[in-house]
Amino acid sequence: MNRAPDWLEQARWNLRHAEGSLGLEDYAWACFAAHQAAEAALKGLHLSRGQVAWGYSVLDLLAGLPEGLEVPEGVVEAARVLDKYYIPTRYPDAHPAGPAARHYTQREAEEAVRLARAILDFALGMAPEAGAREDGPDLSL
Repeated sequence: MNRAPDWLEQARWNLRHAEGSLGLEDYAWACFAAHQAAEAALKGLHLSRGQVAWGYSVLDLLAGLPEGLEVPEGVVEAARVLDKYYIPTRYPDAHPAGPAARHYTQREAEEAVRLARAILDFALGMAPEAGAREDGPDLSL
């Protein structure tokens, strides 16, 4: 069973969550959810190309893509930024003092959402056969 469409749809859900957190001024969580969107998108891309990918580093997931897939430098840079939001957005001890939520700004969250969207677009563009929904996540429950 090809689970690539599931991962790509999950990426859309995660991006939607990041956008919602941005609207709630929950900037740390928006940054983390943006990372999760990029991670899920790339895991879906891996599956669409017949390989399973493990791990949480967006940059490492890009590096593990099959040879012949050209990754634009902007996507690589987006991965570098988003990887910085995986742990410190959630853990107070990743910062000198205060909860993690106090250490992130609207500008950072907006950039994280934009970068995650770019990685999702890249993944969808490289995995069109995966059958990902082009009209956004299926929100019917």
